[in-house]
Amino acid sequence: MDSKDVLQIFKETGAMLEGHFILTSGLHSPHYFQCAKVLQYPKYNTCFSSEVIKRFPDLKPDVVISPAVGGIVFGTEVGRQLGCRTIFAERENGEMTLRRGFNISKGENVFVVEDVITTGGSVIEVIELVRQLGARPVGVGVIIDRSNSRINFGCDYQSLAKVEIIKFHENEIPAWLKAIPVSKPGSRRLKN
Repeated sequence: MDSKDVLQIFKETGAMLEGHFILTSGLHSPHYFQCAKVLQYPKYNTCFSSEVIKRFPDLKPDVVISPAVGGIVFGTEVGRQLGCRTIFAERENGEMTLRRGFNISKGENVFVVEDVITTGGSVIEVIELVRQLGARPVGVGVIIDRSNSRINFGCDYQSLAKVEIIKFHENEIPAWLKAIPVSKPGSRRLKN
């Protein structure tokens, strides 16, 4: 499976959106990947998970972790296929943390999975949490990388598709994009 195959599945399932979106990173874009729309189909979640695992042939994690909310469905299937524990980190008071009785033990090998990245910020926060707990991040697997650059996570990193998308900072939004009503379909709320 290559980038074209992945993007075709996103198109077929209506998971590639066009409009004016505020990404989780705070950047504005005329394009949005709504991974939940594609991952609602088990055959695609299973396929994407299998493809990510294939890109890490020597991976032997003790636990798979995903940032909430977007990566949970994908991370759970990756963990199922690897036969290991699967947890997620979520924000509490603005910081990534483990809740709901989840834990990571010192020395464990941890595979971080996410559905889509733009700046990699949530993944970086999860990696920092893993390290703070004395565990080892052994890889980062992502379905869609829309960062337009190579992010250094400090461990092996693989994505199924790299997509160059147009992104703008708040003070750089062109008039044609400002004319489109803004929406924020991600898991973080719009600030008033």
